[in-house]
Amino acid sequence: MLRQHFAFQEDNGMTRRFTSSASVGAPSQRCLRVGELLRQVLCEIVRSGSLYDRVLEKANITITEVRVSPDLKNATVFVITLGGHHVEEAVAALMRVRGALRYELGCRIRLKNTPALSFVVDRSFENVEKMNRLLASTYADTASETGQ
Repeated sequence: MLRQHFAFQEDNGMTRRFTSSASVGAPSQRCLRVGELLRQVLCEIVRSGSLYDRVLEKANITITEVRVSPDLKNATVFVITLGGHHVEEAVAALMRVRGALRYELGCRIRLKNTPALSFVVDRSFENVEKMNRLLASTYADTASETGQ
C-alpha cells in the first residue's frame, strides 16, 4: 500500500503532517457509497417500468455494479440480462433512455451533480466461468499425470 505524506505550515508557525493511506487507483469510500446508491436507485427505476422502450419492457435486466469517477460526474453502469441473451440490445436501449434515467436519478438522490451515465455489458461472470474451466482442466491434467 502506498502512503503519501503531506505537510503544510499553519498560521502559528507549527507544521502539521497528514498521511494518506489510500492506494493509488483504488476508488475512495465516497465513490463506492455513491456507486452503490446509484445502483440501488437505477434498479428501482428500471424495475418500476417507467421507461418507455420496447426492448426494456421485454428484458430482465440486472445492474451488477456502478463505478463512479473520482469527481462523481461520470458513472459506468455494468449490466447483464437474465440468461445472457440480447445483452447488447438491452445496453443500446439503456443508452437511448439514459437522459430520462439521469433525470430520474436527479429527482431521487441528492448530489451536487447527477453523474452522466454510460452502460456496458458486464463480462465478469463470463471471465469467472472461463477461469473455472481453466482450473478444472489443469486439475484434470494433474490428476491424469499422477495416475489418480
